[in-house]
Amino acid sequence: MAGNTFGTLFKITTFGESHGEAIGVVIDGCPANLNVDFEFIQAEMDKRRPGQSKLTTQRKESDSVKIISGVYEGKTTGTPITILIPNEDQRSKDYTHLEDTFRPSHADFTYQQKYGHRDHRGGGRSSARETAARVAAGAIAKILLKQAGIEIFAHVSAVGSVEVPNLDQNDLSRLIQHRENNLVRCADPATAKEMIDLIESIRKEGDTIGGKISAIIRNCPVGLGEPVFDKLHADLGKAMLSINAVHGFEYGSGFAGAEMKGSEHNDLFIRESEKTRTLTNFSGGIQGGISNGMDINFRVAFKPVATLMQDQQTVDRKGNATTIQGKGRHDPCVVPRAVAIVEAMAALVMADHYLRNKTAKL
Repeated sequence: MAGNTFGTLFKITTFGESHGEAIGVVIDGCPANLNVDFEFIQAEMDKRRPGQSKLTTQRKESDSVKIISGVYEGKTTGTPITILIPNEDQRSKDYTHLEDTFRPSHADFTYQQKYGHRDHRGGGRSSARETAARVAAGAIAKILLKQAGIEIFAHVSAVGSVEVPNLDQNDLSRLIQHRENNLVRCADPATAKEMIDLIESIRKEGDTIGGKISAIIRNCPVGLGEPVFDKLHADLGKAMLSINAVHGFEYGSGFAGAEMKGSEHNDLFIRESEKTRTLTNFSGGIQGGISNGMDINFRVAFKPVATLMQDQQTVDRKGNATTIQGKGRHDPCVVPRAVAIVEAMAALVMADHYLRNKTAKL
């Protein structure tokens, strides 16, 4: 299986399956002498881990990270960093009925057809359990970016048709506080309550629902991004679309920009406090594939979780029609836990381009 590695200079390779002994990640290209904050890494893991609230899967995983290479005396050595995350609460028996049956909108059928063999226990490598390794690597990337003053903030901006109003994004610390004070990780407390009520009602129906996550990258220097094929927004898009259940990515004005005139959409340049900036930010902080110094903002759309606690029609490996019902422990809505994953993938992209930009000026 190819496609387990992401990045160019700051590069990660994830490994492991949902019901294997452990999952993990190897980080290559991280600079030496970076102070590793182990408490921060674990705090990032806790935001994604299962079983953290009534709105998430009740699989109990501590997601405790174990760094087995690349860090000595609390600092990176410049060699590959290997992180292990043990799987502690597998219930493989919950998936016995899936050995010969394909779940609708899952990777079961495509994996079976492509490889001729698959791990049906929780989806194996296709499980969202793999994203825990990305969050661990993203935490290291965030530590690197912190030295450059680059901040990344994401929150749940929609669940189904319930969406947050426009928020004042100038005070990130306040938004972070609001986000961490509710189960759904929405930065608007009033909307968060509506979202929680909706997810609860959907869960009781044995159904699932999708949502959106909005993100902002602040204090990004001018010049990050590598035209032509490695544009910054292109790499951010690939990063987000590689996350399980993601069906859409837009940055800046996004699809709404297609309805505007050029005279409305152009970001006019001004000179202010000895810096060049734009009056508006429909470009989303990226022009020509390169960061322009303005805030980078983007949105990610997640489909409803495919496993339902309802009967669904499907077929088995022999093509026989059958009925399937979801079993086990699953999220009724993935977006509350996906906030940490979106931030991690954004951090990996930004760390990679930050290092690439430094080498471009040697």
